[in-house]
Amino acid sequence: MSSAPISVYLTLALILFCIGLYGALTKRNTIIVLISIELMLNAVNINLVTFSKYGVVPSIDGQIFALFAIAVAAAEAALGLAILISLYRNRKTVNIDEMDSLKH
Repeated sequence: MSSAPISVYLTLALILFCIGLYGALTKRNTIIVLISIELMLNAVNINLVTFSKYGVVPSIDGQIFALFAIAVAAAEAALGLAILISLYRNRKTVNIDEMDSLKH
């Protein structure tokens, strides 16, 4: 089995992070912004696992941090969707521009 070089994994993580950053900064739909943030978190997880395997001192620490990041991302997605559903019930929109104040 041949192993891909570290640059392949880092390039993949860079592309995923840039797509996520672009989506988070330019889109108006709240769901798309949440998905973009998840993409950025997954790019960070790829970096953690890559450096865990190919780092100066290979160890399992990066993989453990990636598991914690996945758990935090799952909680963030659940909480974000709950807040989004609540806002949608009050405002009848998922457009970020129309969610700029707390009053109705």
